[in-house]
Amino acid sequence: MGSESGSRNFIENIIDKDLAEGVYDTVHTRFPPEPNGYLHIGHAKSILLNYGLAQEYHGKFNMRFDDTNPTKEKSEFVESIKADISWLGADWEDRLFFASDYFGQMYEAAVKLIKKGKAYVCDLTADEIREYRGTLTEPGKESPYRNRSVEENLRLFTEMKEGKYADGEKVLRAKIDMASPNMNMRDPVIYRVAHMSHHRTGDTWCIYPMYDFAHPIEDAIEGITHSICTLEFEDHRPLYDWVVRELEYPHPPKQIEFAKLYLTNVVTGKRYIKKLVEEGIVDGWDDPRLVSIAALRRRGFTPESIKMFVDMCGISKANSSVDYAMLEYCIREDLKLKRPRVMAVLDPVRLVIDNYPSDEPEYLEVPNNMENESLGTRKVPFGKELYIEREDFMVDPPRKYKRLFPGAEVRLMNAYFVTCTGYELNEDGSVKEVHCTYDPETRGGNAPDGRKVKGTIHWVEASQAGKATVRLYENIVDEEKGVYNKEDGSLNLNPNSLVIREGYVEPSLMEAKAFESFQFVRNGFYVVDYKDSREGAPVFNRIVSLKSSFKLPG
Repeated sequence: MGSESGSRNFIENIIDKDLAEGVYDTVHTRFPPEPNGYLHIGHAKSILLNYGLAQEYHGKFNMRFDDTNPTKEKSEFVESIKADISWLGADWEDRLFFASDYFGQMYEAAVKLIKKGKAYVCDLTADEIREYRGTLTEPGKESPYRNRSVEENLRLFTEMKEGKYADGEKVLRAKIDMASPNMNMRDPVIYRVAHMSHHRTGDTWCIYPMYDFAHPIEDAIEGITHSICTLEFEDHRPLYDWVVRELEYPHPPKQIEFAKLYLTNVVTGKRYIKKLVEEGIVDGWDDPRLVSIAALRRRGFTPESIKMFVDMCGISKANSSVDYAMLEYCIREDLKLKRPRVMAVLDPVRLVIDNYPSDEPEYLEVPNNMENESLGTRKVPFGKELYIEREDFMVDPPRKYKRLFPGAEVRLMNAYFVTCTGYELNEDGSVKEVHCTYDPETRGGNAPDGRKVKGTIHWVEASQAGKATVRLYENIVDEEKGVYNKEDGSLNLNPNSLVIREGYVEPSLMEAKAFESFQFVRNGFYVVDYKDSREGAPVFNRIVSLKSSFKLPG
């Protein structure tokens, strides 16, 4: 994880010290998502950090679903999260766990605290508990139920487990310190009554542990050494330490907090994404305009590009946000030498070469990637009728226009020089067809007499061209206005976040498979959509354009 210059992040420094001092003799990390939604780019940082540390120190990495809250959890989310983490390359081997695996041990842990006089059953309502808690400047008041006897607490807690009380009627609280300057230590609730079916344990339990109680127990049971979480849990650390200390675990884990990854101009809030999905503005949690890991995968991002992005962001204690353009820079860097460059025309106009001698196409040998010869070459058909981009021809061009216009000579990429001899218009004045002649001596794109042309345009031969749907994605957010409307908190949506084109592509692309990606020459990087493509009828999603607004620092 350390940067190439050899500097180490603060978490590595803590681990180095722990190992040197014999606090731990191994490193064991985990990634513990709640199965209540899809993971997003911020989670990728946590996954790659925890897995990367386990790899670096030859330790172990656990995958654990923190499923202590049955209200929001679904098996669908469990499966999507497992798929995301595998795709990112984090391998939990045979260590897949669920918090619900430990409900019995958590119950026993609560009983142990009651017996030690460190927990009590409280009858205050949620509002009363809040009222008694005090404020940041004033201490809290003790619950009138705080001094119940151990026997009474054991009886009441057993009755809670047996279903004798309604939701919210009683809770189990840790007995710590109502005057603590840290609000989390003012007798926090550690168990609540909730008569609900759980996605794994069904109706076995009607009491469920709170996250702050369950989490340290899970870490301790699994032998986690370094429990790495985000900064909002810093204030919860004294409670984490209190739980593992009072329960007397032999090798207590250590909680370490780091800053979350914030991206500018993206929607990560589950509430907002749910609304976009429900209103049909996006076509699911993996819509390519979102930044869930599933959406990035569908958009054509690679695990390598996300790892590069996370490495560039670094690990620190200070919150900061990163420009989305940096993520785009990473995918361009990853794909530019790996993927073939092919020709696709997204807004087609027909180009007829009047002096081309044959109705049969010829086949030209074309390099797959000019910057990477190892990708080899392919055969591309060329013939009398082609498609070119509408913007590559103008009847009356401005002075510096270097493409095709009446009388101009340009290079057809990897093919021949052509000279425009005329054009035909539709009734509405738009260009219907462009006519030209070609110079057969210029095959391959160079003239034997050394004459130069200013413009090179790409093309697709018409008789064998594949017709393909191409989706041009932009940010779903209107970047100039920012993500949220200051007046009512609604999203500022970009009306052009999806433009659909019916274009023409080289014939070989019609056989492209889901998740295969390409650079469309002069246009951008595209991937075959896994959801909407059919055999012989690919749908291409734009991953990213070729131009970048991102500048590397330094």
